[in-house]
Amino acid sequence: MSESIIEKLLEQRDSYLNMLKHLDFELVIDDGSDIEKIEKLKIVTIDQIKKVEREIAFLYSKNPK
Repeated sequence: MSESIIEKLLEQRDSYLNMLKHLDFELVIDDGSDIEKIEKLKIVTIDQIKKVEREIAFLYSKNPK
C-alpha cells in the first residue's frame, strides 16, 4: 500500500519540478510585469516539493526495504 502512495508522491514531486521549470522559463521570456508573481509561485512550488519529499522520507523510514 505504501508503495503506491510513494509512487503517487513521486509523480506529484515530478509535476512540481516540471512546474518549476516552466516558471523559470516564464521569468526568461517575461516582459517584467509578472516577475513578482512568478517569484511567489516559485516559492510556493518549492515549499510543496519540500513537503512531498518529507512525506516520502517519512514513508521510507516507516517501511525500510
